[in-house]
Amino acid sequence: MADIKYEITGQFGKISESSKGWTKELNLISWNDRDPKYDIREWAPNHEKMGKGVTLSKEELKELKRLLNEMDI
Repeated sequence: MADIKYEITGQFGKISESSKGWTKELNLISWNDRDPKYDIREWAPNHEKMGKGVTLSKEELKELKRLLNEMDI
């Protein structure tokens, strides 16, 4: 499997933290030198390892925000 290059270009905040110290975060990340995308995933302390996540364009993030705002929770 090829190495994945990434650079966290913006950190927006922690969504949650597990008992083992992994944090679910919303960040702006450039994957393999591409334009940065919004990213939600779990990270080990110091961003040494990562879990599976989802990347979103700005338009997709806006639509997600709209959907969340419409939810009755």
